[in-house]
Amino acid sequence: MSSRLMSFRSASPAKPVSDPRFARPYRLGLTIAVCFAALAAAGCQGTGGLGDVTGSIGRSRASQPRTASDWQAERESWAKRYDANQKDRDAAFYYARALRGLDQNAQALAVLQNAVLVHQNDRDLLGAYGRSLADNGRLQEADEVLSRAHSPERPDWRILSAQGTVADQLGDHARAQQIYQAALKLAPGEPTVMSNYGLSLALSRHLPEAERVLTEAVTSDRADIRVRQNLVLVLGLQGRFGEAEALARRDQSPAEAAATIAYLKRSVSQQNSWDLLKGVKGRAKPANQPAAAQGAAAQLGSEPRG
Repeated sequence: MSSRLMSFRSASPAKPVSDPRFARPYRLGLTIAVCFAALAAAGCQGTGGLGDVTGSIGRSRASQPRTASDWQAERESWAKRYDANQKDRDAAFYYARALRGLDQNAQALAVLQNAVLVHQNDRDLLGAYGRSLADNGRLQEADEVLSRAHSPERPDWRILSAQGTVADQLGDHARAQQIYQAALKLAPGEPTVMSNYGLSLALSRHLPEAERVLTEAVTSDRADIRVRQNLVLVLGLQGRFGEAEALARRDQSPAEAAATIAYLKRSVSQQNSWDLLKGVKGRAKPANQPAAAQGAAAQLGSEPRG
């Protein structure tokens, strides 16, 4: 499913990137927070957004749908089986996954909420339920449920990564980074965890370290477009737009990459950046945003692909 960006109301006219006022540390941190909060909160490629674990815990990913039409077909297939028996564990699990893939998050949460009442000790379902709670903005509950989805003696790096993204959304970046580090001990070099870790470092204003982590992540043969998009964003936040555009061209046409970087420049240099978050409505793409710019969305919640 394609990346999505939140719609913004118009704010004050953008200032040039070279404006010295925006080189101050506190303004840099403000811009980072706005870019990531707005772009990352809008969701990402995959099954419904940040910290995705639905369908990724203890399940093969090889057959997971990847396009909107695939998700629709998956939803219709599992809906029939779920309607026939709502206590069917697999029907609930995969039906909810398809619903999340189609952004039907409230319905997915209802399905999973019922499923965990029936299958109370199913850690895969708990992981999916925790992620669905996060999808619906119930972050504190998500954090608690995810903590029960694995145990100290049987830790799961996917759940840890999801917990990290929830901690980031709660603003506890130091805790999130500790969680990502624990996940990486279980899955060394896993690019999806490193991608989340890199974005967390950027959110806490450690851009050089974020760049180092993301650069290492993109060298993995398992890294996908989302990991590269995150490095594009971090390079852009440091004003290194030439490097960012060169990397963006790995996945976009020259015209699309140029449009992505132009949009990123405007976002980085926006005056009164916190105003961009006021009055955000839904997940629609703003009318004045080039379609190619969707590729620059922050991808908190990267997940392994089959």
